[in-house]
Amino acid sequence: MLVTDIFRLATRMFRTNTSRTLLTILGISVGIGAILFLLSLGYGLQNLILNQITTSDALLSLDVTAGEIENLKLNDDSLKQIKETIGVEKVSQLISAQGQMKVGDISTELLVNFANQDFFKLDGTTIKKGDFYTDEEGDNSKIIISSSALQLFNLSEEDAFEKTIKFTILVPILENSNETKSVELDNEFKIVGIIQEEGSNYAYMPLSWGNQLGIKDYNKIKVKVRSEGDLTIARSAIMEKGYSVSALSDIIEQAKQVFNIVQIVLASFGVVALIVSAIGMFNTMTIALLERTQEIGIMKALGATSGDVWQMFLAEAVIIGFLGGLGGIIIGWAGGQGFNYGINLLAGAFGGDKIDIFYTPFWFVTLIISFSTIVGLLTGFYPARRAAKISPLVALRYK
Repeated sequence: MLVTDIFRLATRMFRTNTSRTLLTILGISVGIGAILFLLSLGYGLQNLILNQITTSDALLSLDVTAGEIENLKLNDDSLKQIKETIGVEKVSQLISAQGQMKVGDISTELLVNFANQDFFKLDGTTIKKGDFYTDEEGDNSKIIISSSALQLFNLSEEDAFEKTIKFTILVPILENSNETKSVELDNEFKIVGIIQEEGSNYAYMPLSWGNQLGIKDYNKIKVKVRSEGDLTIARSAIMEKGYSVSALSDIIEQAKQVFNIVQIVLASFGVVALIVSAIGMFNTMTIALLERTQEIGIMKALGATSGDVWQMFLAEAVIIGFLGGLGGIIIGWAGGQGFNYGINLLAGAFGGDKIDIFYTPFWFVTLIISFSTIVGLLTGFYPARRAAKISPLVALRYK
């Protein structure tokens, strides 16, 4: 029997049993759609969270601190040593000091960080509103502030960019000394960027101010390596010098492991729906076998082989599985878009930002279609085998 004949006989079910066939395909589609919907939700949440906390430069960066070793400091000498470490491409230091920020007649204490433009890139810092300052001399009086610090002054984000700010910094009197003195900066500063941060009050200003204040010790050094393979080499070399080293990539890897578990849990719910759908498909194929027993006998009497009957039933099952996969993609995609639209509608009503919490990789769509086709093949295997073994005489007498 030709392939075209097998395909024509296999698709005859759409004309003879239209409702039952479409309901069977719909059952498979619901199961596949549930898997696609839930796993797309898992991938979407993973991308949404990870993209907000990191950049490509941050994934190749190490955080170096002095650790708990006594008399071990981060300063210009250690910065030079770290920069000469194998695999290191770029370094950027951070100086932190307690200070007082004054807006009009209101003042409050907060953490003042001194950093250059490279530090933000290596740290993966993102700006909610505004922009970063640069290392140019013209940006010397520009600062970046956390949204939490703005709330202390009861300032809106729009009003913040118009305010003039004064700073007083607590500077160590002597090196390695805990005694400090208050130094009021002569300049008036302007906010150019706001960082979304609800739990910490801080401000960033150009690194040059830290140098002018004579602060010699750094609180942190960001180290960027040339490639992912250099992370381990550079980390080991820096740790041998006694410094404490951590990497954002470690946190990202842990987060991915958590999301993998979440995706497995979500997929398990979809698999349950798919199993129920597969049982329904198996029932449909078995009923089709019983209804067409005499037809099978006539086909064999006219010269059809057991292999032809086998192929016809398997083709039916594969077609149902394939169409169920396509329907599942449509259902899962439409469900995700509808759910995402509802979330963004709700977020807009409360003044939030629009987000996309669903993401479906192309390879996953291909896998879903292949998976549903295989499910159809496996479900139709037993009915096809049983149909192929029916004796023509028994089949012709069947009522």
